[in-house]
Amino acid sequence: MSETIFTKIINREIPADILYEDDLCLAFKDVNPQAPIHFLVIPKKAIATINDITEEDREVVGHLSLVAAKIADDLGVAEEGYRTVMNCNEFGGQSVYHIHLHVLGGKLMGWPPYTDKPKSLE
Repeated sequence: MSETIFTKIINREIPADILYEDDLCLAFKDVNPQAPIHFLVIPKKAIATINDITEEDREVVGHLSLVAAKIADDLGVAEEGYRTVMNCNEFGGQSVYHIHLHVLGGKLMGWPPYTDKPKSLE
């Protein structure tokens, strides 16, 4: 796999607004946020797409979700709700070929369309 912008962030070759780091992953604010809260959680291991995840990646991929939930709580959006998204390949909207979990929160979103809007959005 060729080096990506995320590899450069992990290696501190380019700056990022880092929210969390441990041996398995790094989380940082998205530079083009699509919601009031929008950050990415990435594994330090380079895995190109969801299709490239192997059995040995099980722990790190699950860890991404645990870290996302912790940061969402720290940022105060866990109780209201937030969305996690992981895109796969071109038609799935993936633009960086290093898996990454988008976490979006805050009053925002028109998708999915609600048939019965949550009271907090009325």
